[in-house]
Amino acid sequence: MPTIAVLVKNVPDTWSTKDLKDDYTLDRENVDAVIDEINEYAMEQALRIREAHPDAGYSVTAITIGPKGAEEALRKAIAMGADSALHVLDDALAGSDVLATAWTMTNAINSLEDVQLVIAGNASSDAGTGALPGIIAEYLQLPALTHLTSMQVDPAAASISGTRVSNEGSYELRAGLPALVTVTDQADRPRFPNFKGIMAAKKTEIPAISIADLGVAAEQVGQAHAATVVTNAARRPERQAGEVIRDNDSAATAKAIVDFLEERKLLS
Repeated sequence: MPTIAVLVKNVPDTWSTKDLKDDYTLDRENVDAVIDEINEYAMEQALRIREAHPDAGYSVTAITIGPKGAEEALRKAIAMGADSALHVLDDALAGSDVLATAWTMTNAINSLEDVQLVIAGNASSDAGTGALPGIIAEYLQLPALTHLTSMQVDPAAASISGTRVSNEGSYELRAGLPALVTVTDQADRPRFPNFKGIMAAKKTEIPAISIADLGVAAEQVGQAHAATVVTNAARRPERQAGEVIRDNDSAATAKAIVDFLEERKLLS
């Protein structure tokens, strides 16, 4: 049975007050955590592909890496309609950088049967780098179609196509399957879970596997083995009031605006 793997993440609620611990990692224990909203857009695309091609027999599996409690993101994915879920749970993963996380996720994806498509959000709300999917695509040696606002799968031709919209314009992308894609919040809005889905999510037993189960060595993950180290952090300064230009003299006002834009290299 061909599988669509959807990467999900439990993240601090956007409105929560976030703090760093002494080792400069995010304190996740003292904030409300929710499924990252962009992952719901990714899940929606997977469900639409499965519904559009019932004869292809696609199965949708949600995967997450995280501590105990991260499975709540998986339960939301099941409530939306995912067929199954997988939780990579191991204390050795604490503090892992993006390379270690990508390597672990790659091995988790490889543990699934016949993965034809990996779908992720374009960037998580707690980190925002958007680097993870690209690294996973490199590890898996898959074509990566990123920042898509829409996508279509052709099972018969074993291909996927989609539209990427950027500041430079709109691009039509196409690749053979298997492939990895990322979606933005301009894709189809995620559905609300129905009562049946919510009850299924509550009852579903979500398997938790360790890095040893995936063949990942302890010295490949964790903060002690990260390729980068945070040595200092400072709070973002409070936002200052902007400069107000009064239109008492049109010529002077126009010059002030032009000077303001030129200083910030916003004029070409």
